[in-house]
Amino acid sequence: MAKDARRNQSLHQLDQALREKTREVDVLHRITDSITNTLDLESVLKHIVDVVVEVTKADACLLYLLSDGHEELILRASKNPHPKLIGRITIGLGEGITGWVARERTRVVIPSNASDDPRFKFFHNLPEDRYQAFVSVPIMAKNEVVGVINVQHKRARRYRPDELALLSTIANQVGGAIENARLYAETMRKARQIDTLSQVSETVTSNRLIDDILQLIVTMTAQMMNSKICSIMLLDQPTGELRIVATQSLSEEYRRKPNLKIGQSISGRVVQERRPIIVPDVTRERDYMYPDMAGKEGLCSLLSVPMLIRDKAVGVINSYTSVPHAFTADEVKLMQAIANQAAIAIEHTTLLEKSFEMQEALAVRKLVEQAKGYLMRSKKLSEEEAFRLIQRQSMDMRKSMREIAEAILLAGQIEGRAG
Repeated sequence: MAKDARRNQSLHQLDQALREKTREVDVLHRITDSITNTLDLESVLKHIVDVVVEVTKADACLLYLLSDGHEELILRASKNPHPKLIGRITIGLGEGITGWVARERTRVVIPSNASDDPRFKFFHNLPEDRYQAFVSVPIMAKNEVVGVINVQHKRARRYRPDELALLSTIANQVGGAIENARLYAETMRKARQIDTLSQVSETVTSNRLIDDILQLIVTMTAQMMNSKICSIMLLDQPTGELRIVATQSLSEEYRRKPNLKIGQSISGRVVQERRPIIVPDVTRERDYMYPDMAGKEGLCSLLSVPMLIRDKAVGVINSYTSVPHAFTADEVKLMQAIANQAAIAIEHTTLLEKSFEMQEALAVRKLVEQAKGYLMRSKKLSEEEAFRLIQRQSMDMRKSMREIAEAILLAGQIEGRAG
């Protein structure tokens, strides 16, 4: 009897171990199938979090990735979701349990009272800070840490060895996929940058009006940099003030920002010092003059670069992000190249204004005024509304203000004949 009981117990243990291994293989197969079918980083991260939550029955799962500079971890995916906090929560290496795991390259398991651990760091806007059980494992790729997965439970929980082993296996398995997705994203980003520079060059050498050129530059730059707001401010030499002359933002509050003196706020300093300035968070920057407006508009990081003509600053290009972003040296160089192209366009236009070709510009202005008048009469728009409509169509269709004005007037003539 005792011998049979031991044999049955052994068989049960073997069956249990086989079930656990089968489950582990199934999970790894699912992850492999999913992450090999896409190179989109956000999709990869979301699937990883979904699988981890399913496997561990977690109440919450947060996935952090190491920044490009390797000095901090950035929250990139989570469940239960916190969409407004994705990209906004950062943890330094060695900071909190998450930072400690990344630095030490080893997991941490806390079955209860996780917040009592001396390494724990509170984020008061995260309800997960109050959860009881906590597991944090490093994500590895080529023997280097690329991120951290945190699994949390509301109630105390003693994690089984097979659960921890599977979680570590998942973290190691997805590290390579994350790096591949990041490499793909970086390759696509560089391709967009090259394409944007080419388009900017074509725009600058075209016969468009300077207003059109600057508007197209901010539109293309915003798309390339993934900007929340991109703007060009030009220096008015007689007054010594910077004013917004082009932006892709439709925010009237931002467009109506008061002019800046040289040396005033960030843009004024960029002109004064003739060098790029990076601000990690404008809402917390002492020298930034409009933190309340930035908060309302959802602005965070800022890169401001001078527009230089023979070492003389004639304005700035500003690129704002909606989440914390560490601008790279390549991004600064790229923005500076675009700023210099814009400066060349301004210089070219200044020379053009002194020549007979200015008559063409005046003719275009006349066409725009006629188109505005037609829209005001036919659409019952104010003068400003009519101009904004023409400007928006020019931006959306990437056509000059002249082409849009001519099209509007032609449509008016056809409508008049039909009537």
